Amino acid sequence: MTTRSAGMVCAHHHLYSTLARGMPAPSRTPAGFTDILELIWWRLDSALDLEMIRWSAMLGALEALERGCTTVIDHHESPNAIEGSLSVIADACAEVGVRVVCAYGVTDRHGADGARRGLEENRRFLAEGGRGMVGVHAAFTCTDETLAGAAELASSFGVGVHIHVAEGSADRDAPRRLEGLTNDSWLLVHGVHLSDTHGLRGTVIHNPRSNMNNSVGYAAPARFANPVALGTDGIGADMLEEFRLAYARSREHDVTVGPELAWSWLEAGRDLVPEAADDSVLWHHGDVDPWYLAFTPGLSPVEVIVDGDIVFADGQPTRVDPVEVRARASEQAERLFARLG
Repeated sequence: MTTRSAGMVCAHHHLYSTLARGMPAPSRTPAGFTDILELIWWRLDSALDLEMIRWSAMLGALEALERGCTTVIDHHESPNAIEGSLSVIADACAEVGVRVVCAYGVTDRHGADGARRGLEENRRFLAEGGRGMVGVHAAFTCTDETLAGAAELASSFGVGVHIHVAEGSADRDAPRRLEGLTNDSWLLVHGVHLSDTHGLRGTVIHNPRSNMNNSVGYAAPARFANPVALGTDGIGADMLEEFRLAYARSREHDVTVGPELAWSWLEAGRDLVPEAADDSVLWHHGDVDPWYLAFTPGLSPVEVIVDGDIVFADGQPTRVDPVEVRARASEQAERLFARLG
């Protein structure tokens, strides 16, 4: 028995991290969240070039399509390959047939010039008509001037800011730093260490698998007045699997909670990108019901239609050769690992 649903939305992804699987181990075992950033992710993003970015995005988009995810809201960082990076990601996703909303994560970790170049990449992409937001890494890696500059740039283009907020304890001060800057179009990613009444406007993006993997704590996003949507923080784009994990984690926190709560977070992604509601995913079996899906792993799409075009048919993408994409991505991963090694 097949069943149809609207397209899934990954409300927070890092497509550049797709090549990270199997990367060389850090020089020492990270002892906490800041160590994880410094020894793994900041080491990785500094090694990227545009060719790596292209095939990482292509593979990430392919994997999204293969799990019925038709829209990715991406947050990108590549401090040694900033200029043009958002266009590379957008073109790669378009080639696969997946809709993407791009943003470059501005930070002062690489000095004032690095922050300026990040803001400029956001400005260039939006000015050229790209579908995007203004990205910020996190308040704790930015000066007040950079945060204000990002908010001003986003306002000038009528878009929101896509920013990590209070993911780890190092960023607990984010509400004070962002006071007066946020609006309803912002994406507040993680929110683990926010108070219940944090005062920030925008949609909170919950990433349960990533939060557990990084041992930063449970965000318990139901406590916020803000809308909540689901992301993966770069760990693929299998949104049904993320929904199942979000349900299990919420159930561990409160045994009276049913899967409808996590399902509402999954559906809220379509409020961020309304076109996804008009996409169509035909699943190989099952029923689009939260209670059924919460306990039914392994659903696969048979057909996916994005913007009226069939981009996945008979269990295969129609625009790209998945074998070639994986082979080229593997080649770029080897280049990346050589740099990291």
